[in-house]
Amino acid sequence: MGSQIFTSGYEGLSIDVFVARLKANAIAMVIDVRELPLSRKPGFSKKSFAEMLHQAGIGYVHLPVLGCPRPIRDRFKANGDWAAYATAFSTYLSGQEMAVAEVVGIANVATSCLVCFEANFERCHRSMVASAAAHAGGLAVVHLPAKAEMAALTARVAA
Repeated sequence: MGSQIFTSGYEGLSIDVFVARLKANAIAMVIDVRELPLSRKPGFSKKSFAEMLHQAGIGYVHLPVLGCPRPIRDRFKANGDWAAYATAFSTYLSGQEMAVAEVVGIANVATSCLVCFEANFERCHRSMVASAAAHAGGLAVVHLPAKAEMAALTARVAA
């Protein structure tokens, strides 16, 4: 607690495998950084996600202000320009000091994980949120692996 912030995407994972991943890393609090916490994947929309986490003994908080605003997402979908996306989101994020401070505060009292959809943290806004929290609160950032542990976790969940 207090020295690091984890990040994880749920792309390609079932809710059971995702929760097992959180538990395997002793995550006590999920900080959902999706602007709109809706998902076509069963178990990942806000209400059901929060309930699944609660059943697993993991807390949940949604910070929509740390999600990527729709105009930035739409521009990226249209042109695929990651550099422009990162610049636009970083500019937006620089105005969200209170929300970033909230992330730091949560991470200082519970082992916490920033969560959104994208599996690859290098192409996801959560890495920028994590970096902002690291800068603001001296936290180390730990990105949970996207695919490496999936097969092992899937086997354990299925057993």
